[in-house]
Order: sequence, then C-alpha cells, then structure tokens
Amino acid sequence: MKRRIKHVTVLGSGIMGSGIAAHFANIGVEVSLLDIVPFELTEAEQKKGLTKDDKVVRNRIAAENFEKLKKASPALLYSPKFADRIKIGNFDDDLPKIKNTDWIIEVVVERLDIKKSVYEKIEQFRKPGTLISSNTSGIPIHLLTEGRSDDFKKYFAGTHFFNPVRYLPLLEIIPTNDTDPEIIDFYMNYGAKFLGKTTVLAKDTPAFIANRIGVFSMMDLLHNVQKLGLTVSDVDKLTGPVIGRPKSATFRTADVVGLDTLVMVANGVRQSGAEANDFNDVFALPDYIQKMMDNKWLGSKTEQGFYKKVKNADGKSEIHGLNLDTLEYELQGKSSFPTLELTKSIDKPIDRFKVLIGGKDKAGELYRKSLGALFAYVSHKVPEISDEVYKIDDAMRAGFGWENGPFEIWDAVGVTKGIELAKDAGYEVSDWVKALGEKGETFYKVNDEGQSIFYDKNSGNYNNIPGQDAFIILDNIRKNKTLWSNSGAAIEDLGDGIINFEIRSKMNSLGGEVLDGLNRAIDLAEKEYDGLVVGNQGANFSVGANLAMILMMAIEQDWDDLNMAIAYFQKSMMRVRYSSIPVVVAPHGMTLGGGCEMTMHADRVVAAAETYIGLVETGVGVIPGGGGTKELTLRTSREFHNDDVKNNRLRDAFMNIAMGKVATSAYEAYDMGILEKGKDIVSVSKNRQIAEAKKVAKLLAEQGYTQPIEQKVKVLGKDALGMFYVGTDQMLTGNYISEHDKKIADKLANVMVGGNLSEPTVVTEQYLLNLERETFLSLCGERKTLERIQYMLQNGKPLRN
Repeated sequence: MKRRIKHVTVLGSGIMGSGIAAHFANIGVEVSLLDIVPFELTEAEQKKGLTKDDKVVRNRIAAENFEKLKKASPALLYSPKFADRIKIGNFDDDLPKIKNTDWIIEVVVERLDIKKSVYEKIEQFRKPGTLISSNTSGIPIHLLTEGRSDDFKKYFAGTHFFNPVRYLPLLEIIPTNDTDPEIIDFYMNYGAKFLGKTTVLAKDTPAFIANRIGVFSMMDLLHNVQKLGLTVSDVDKLTGPVIGRPKSATFRTADVVGLDTLVMVANGVRQSGAEANDFNDVFALPDYIQKMMDNKWLGSKTEQGFYKKVKNADGKSEIHGLNLDTLEYELQGKSSFPTLELTKSIDKPIDRFKVLIGGKDKAGELYRKSLGALFAYVSHKVPEISDEVYKIDDAMRAGFGWENGPFEIWDAVGVTKGIELAKDAGYEVSDWVKALGEKGETFYKVNDEGQSIFYDKNSGNYNNIPGQDAFIILDNIRKNKTLWSNSGAAIEDLGDGIINFEIRSKMNSLGGEVLDGLNRAIDLAEKEYDGLVVGNQGANFSVGANLAMILMMAIEQDWDDLNMAIAYFQKSMMRVRYSSIPVVVAPHGMTLGGGCEMTMHADRVVAAAETYIGLVETGVGVIPGGGGTKELTLRTSREFHNDDVKNNRLRDAFMNIAMGKVATSAYEAYDMGILEKGKDIVSVSKNRQIAEAKKVAKLLAEQGYTQPIEQKVKVLGKDALGMFYVGTDQMLTGNYISEHDKKIADKLANVMVGGNLSEPTVVTEQYLLNLERETFLSLCGERKTLERIQYMLQNGKPLRN
C-alpha cells in the first residue's frame, strides 16, 4: 500500500521542533505544532485578566516558538506564506487530534522519563498504523519503546534531524529490532525523495553516526590546541574552508551549537562504556572546558563562549577570543601559517590534504595529529556504528557540512600514509584497514559505468553505493563521458540523447571561455542530440559575469571590445531561449547576475530549493546587461492588458532590479517573477537535480519540441517614466540611495519603459537588448562604477555609496 503524508504532528516546539515543522511545511505538508500548557501565567497575562483556561495562555509556548520560527534568520521557511501550513496547539487540548495525522514526531526534552510519559499519552489517541518517531540525538532508541504496544513498536524509529533543519541535509534513521522493514524503507525513501535529505541508516549506538564521529573530532582538537600552543582563531582558520569545512570551523561551531550540547554528547559516549580506553580518553573534558561549563560560558545562547563581543576603548564592537590558558578574552592576532600558503593554488580541498600533512609548522603538526586520530577512530567504528564506510562519509558531509568524509580524505592522502599518521598520533588502525593497505587498495573507486563503489569489509569486495540510479554525479562521469572541455567549461554526455554543459571557471563566473563553451554545446546538441542541460555540482551555480574582464576593458576605455563582449553575452542568452533543442537550466546556491539571466532564458528551469537568485548588477554600478532587464520587462508586459496592475507589476520588477534583490529560495524566486509558475519546477534534493533536469529535457524532446518564435514586448514609454523618477527622487531625499544609485535607477527605468517613446509601443526583444547594452556601457564609463567593481573584486561584496 502506498503511504501518503498529508499531515504531520510535531510534539515539542523548541528549536528542533520548529525547524522540523517548518521543513515539512516547506514541502507542502500540513503540520500541527504542539507543546505543553504553561505552568504559570506571565505578568502580562495577569494584567490582561487572563486565566490558565484561556486558549491564548494554553497555547502560549507553541505560539511564542512559532513567532520565532517565522522571524528566524536565516529563514527556516522557503517562503513566509508557508507559515499558513502550520497550526499550533498544546498537548492537553490537541493530542486527541493525532488520530487524524499521518506521522507523529516527538521532539521533547532529552529525558527518557519525559519522553516515555509522552508516549503513554500518545498511545491513548494514536490510530494503529500511524508513523511515530523520535528526534532524540542521544537516548538509545530501544529504551524509548519499552512498555509500548506491538503496533507502536512496529512503526517506531529514531528520525534524527540536524539543526538548522532546512540547511543541514542529514537525516539519520535509527530503527529498533521491532521496526517493520517496510517502515524503515519508507522513512529512508521519504526522507530522500520528499524532504530532500541525505538519509543514512544508523545503528542504535551511542550518538549514532554523525555526532559520534563529529564530536570525537572536535574533542580531539580541544585536547590538542593547548599542547600545540594555538589560539582559538588559529584553529578556526586551520579547520574551516581550507579543508572543506564550514566557515564556523571548530570553535565558532561549538559556540553556535552550544558548549552544553557538545559536552552532553561527549559525556554520553564516555559514560556508555562503548569506547576502548585510548578513544574514551578523548571524550574526557579538558579542564578549561569544565571551567567554561561552570561559568555558563556556553556560546551564543549565553553571549559568550570561545568568542565574545566586547566594546573597545572607542566604543566599537570587537570579537575577542578566549585565551585557553588564562581564560580571559583578548583580541586575537591574525593567523598566518606557511603550510596554508602552499595550498593557495589548489582549488579543491580534497587535493590539499597531501600538502597540509607535510607542513613543517604547527599547522602541519595539527593536521597530522588530527587526521591520524580520526583515521584510527573511524576504522574501528566499522562495523560498530555502521557496516559500510560510505554511510559514515555521507553522515559527516550532510550533518557537519564537511565537503569530504573521513574515508574520502583517507583515500586522498593514501591508505598506507593514513595508517602511518594514526601510528604517529599514538593509535593503531583496525586490522581490516591494515589488510586493505597491504593490498594497495582504496576505500572507494569509480566503475566503468561512472558509479561510485566502496570496499565492503564484510564481503571483501567492492559494491555499488545504493541509490545512485536516482542521481547523476558529474565527478564520476567526466573521465569517460566528456565530449569537449576548455579552461572554464565542459560538455558531458548524460545518455539518452541529452548532454550537459558544465561551468567550471573560478566561482563559476561567466567569461568568454564559458560563453564559447555554451555556444559549442548548443551547436553540438542541435546537430547530434535531443536536448541540453546546463548544470554543475559546485558550491554555487554562478556568481555572474567576469567582473575583472569588464573592469579591465572599462579602465582602458576599450568600448568597442566591451560592446562586442556584452552583445556576445546577450546573443548567447538568446540562443539558450531560441535554439532548436530544449535547454533546461539547473541553478542552485548563488545564482547571481549573468547566472540569473541564463536561468531566465531557459525553456525550463529545475531549480534546487536552496537557490539564491537575483539580478544584482546595480550593486557594482551597472544594470543587467545580458538580457535580464529585457526579460523581466517582457514578462511584466504580459499582464499589461489589465490597466489596473500594469504600473504596479512594472514597478515591482523595477524595484527588484534596482535594489539588487536576491530570492532566499527558489520559491521566493517565483514571487519575484524570476521563476515561472506552471513551467519551472523546484527540486528539494540537490543530489537529484541534474537527473531531474535530464528527465525534463528528454520529455520536452519526446513531446516534439519546436524552436520558439521571438516575442514582441509592449513597453509603456515616457508616460510611465515619471512614476519612476518621482520614486527615485523620494528615495534620494530620504537618504535611502546615493546620487549614483539614483543615476543607475533612472537609467534602468528608461530601459524598462522602452526609452524615448512618446506612447505605449510594441517593440522587439532586440530593441530592448540594444537599449539595455547601451545603458550598460554608459554606466561602465562612470568613475563610481569602476570604484564599485574594484571594491567588489577585492572584498567579495558590493559597495553602496
């Protein structure tokens, strides 16, 4: 029987409960978010004459947390409108309603007695066959079901989400011996397909997989930092993006998560008796950690932890780091390590590890000690916490934001070298890894079909990683499926008559080599294939045009070449729209400027839910010049038959460009008119995005795709220009924009109304493209624009002045 999830009840409205509720709402599920009835009235409630029987009082805890959910930054909801899918309540009044829900998720406080008392109440109202799970991060799952009915046990499992739920894709599924195998499969499949999660089947062991490995790694660092004489800022520089970890690295992550949470997991593992002595000592708290706990220096929640914001002598805020020897906060010096300098030319973090472990400074020593301990530890966790190495790597990538899991890193430095590092750090790896090293084998390989295979300890063979049929991994197919490449792009054969154009330049910026590749891909698809996907699997789809090239041409006043370059960009975007084969673009992450323009010209878009897309060119002093201004004007003009809305629609499109607005999700991009409802689709799973885009391109081809006819655009002429000028004058007077901002906005308005036309007129797309390009070039001649471009290149963010 097919199981459909239409309604979910989340019990517990705290940070995790709210995050889980929000994410189910994100995918279109109705949610009941319940919490306990308050024990006492607040002073404000007493003044209003309310009693404990009033609904507003009884729902207060859930209501307060729901308001925090709606205001959360970064946002928990893909769109503020999705909050309507969540209804609040309390355990006493609303628990009987769970008879009508499809899935009950318990997220109450981490105490076994409290959880078991909640389950006692659930059993009074739960309909047999209803899914029931716990989000516990540390309590053994089998203890939770003691005393429960057979039906309860059959449908129960641990479903461990990671915070923030929207942004961290890991979902650990932890069944008990009583969980029905079909229900385990359902949790695994639903998490991956509908919630967009990396679902990992975990054993019922202390802290499960990700926290077990992640906290070991962090605790090992906490012990080493003092021994090596490193500061907290030193460690954060060494353990952040340079090795493919989040910017928050180690100590900032601990502050965000909460030191008490880290200590709870460490103590739980240590007290479980699951570890051998040498590893158990790693989970012991260093003296300075215990003192921080005693002082309640827990991180962000107490406004001080490893870092603290303080006022300096001038009254300005500074971030000070904790001196781990004196336990005093001090301004941290700038960290500098020769070892890191050696990796600056290496783009991929996975390729840096061989260099980093060879460093002769404290950085190299830290990497050798940390990786040695990590390698030894994970070798002994197979099969204790997982039978397969890939599950451990999946969990660390998805739960802790590591770009590469420990076994992938081990392969990168070499299995034999990793064994040496472990021994030098004072550990022995497991016998099965020693045997693997003696045979000269690796943990992972890629087979002839482009699928990842892993070494299976139990069978001694290499097996396929399950689930790969649902997605395409570009890294795996490049060797055998690349049809053409240059320094900034590549074309790969996805099979079934569909090819992929992959942007591979620095930051995936769009320069001449990328545009040449795009045109070559369209040429090839038109001659020999059925369709084209434009997609990559980097951190971001594209940050936009190559600003360095534009700056160089503008400084040298090489206006003819710059004009030709912009015209070539426009022509390339129009080829995306008007080729004889379907073109499907798959944006994700930052999709800015030219990346947004390419997306808007696709036949179809398959956008990752986490797509941050917008036309941001005004931030560097110009207007969208690759067809973006034209395209939003065209889309707006489709509604000009309604005189009541035409000015409002045009004004909204104008403001989105003028203010450089960026959608915070693909769903918000619908509201901005960048994605089109009924045509473009959203993929909640980034892993499946390229495969889904291929399916869409193939379907369009099979349905008999015909090259579109270029469209006409109705523009409003000078009659509408006054509306914009009044608006920009008011914004300048109110100090919301600068003089230069006003100049950019006025020129943008001139393009969007069609320039010097005395009345509403129907024009061609090329007419608007020419006007757009002329305006772009005129703004490139402004000194302020050159200053903004230079600032952007140096600082990675726009300058407003």
